[in-house]
Amino acid sequence: MNMPSGRRERKKAATRQKIADAALRLFLERGYDAVGIRDVAAEADVAVTTLFSHFASKEALVFEQDEDFEQRLAQAVTRRAPHEPLIPALRREIQALVRHCTADGAAPIWRMIDASPALREYEESMRLRHAESLAAAIAADPDLSSSTTAARAIARFVIDAYSLAREAADPEAAVDEIFRMIEAAWEATRP
Repeated sequence: MNMPSGRRERKKAATRQKIADAALRLFLERGYDAVGIRDVAAEADVAVTTLFSHFASKEALVFEQDEDFEQRLAQAVTRRAPHEPLIPALRREIQALVRHCTADGAAPIWRMIDASPALREYEESMRLRHAESLAAAIAADPDLSSSTTAARAIARFVIDAYSLAREAADPEAAVDEIFRMIEAAWEATRP
């Protein structure tokens, strides 16, 4: 996550992180469905309104790095080096995200997500939003000259690569395998 530069922004970021940490701790201790918003606010020592000023919903507490991940994916397109091919830049970012989400301690969180219909639904809507954001970045890049359909398809493949690799026994090998297919699909769209 990008570190805010001003004092006020740092305090807001610290409060947001404190809320997210308290929520995750409670969810893992008691179970997602057994914890209410008021419980999280009390644990974080903030008002419920403060909690909602940082998180739109209870589900968003679990996916607290959602916006950062979405920005990172778009920036993999917009901030890549001049003449750097698209697919290697996206592969690098997905690999980093997969490493983050498969790090030690992540398994209980993913078990909690998999066990909750509300969290699975939220994750799916988040993935679709990430794919649309990534597709917009790809389509807007004049160096890529891709159709909207090609941009959307590649973006969805990339987002699915993240999910498939995260669930694989060997996430790095899965990223390599999937991105060979994505590269071939991307090449098929080139003039």
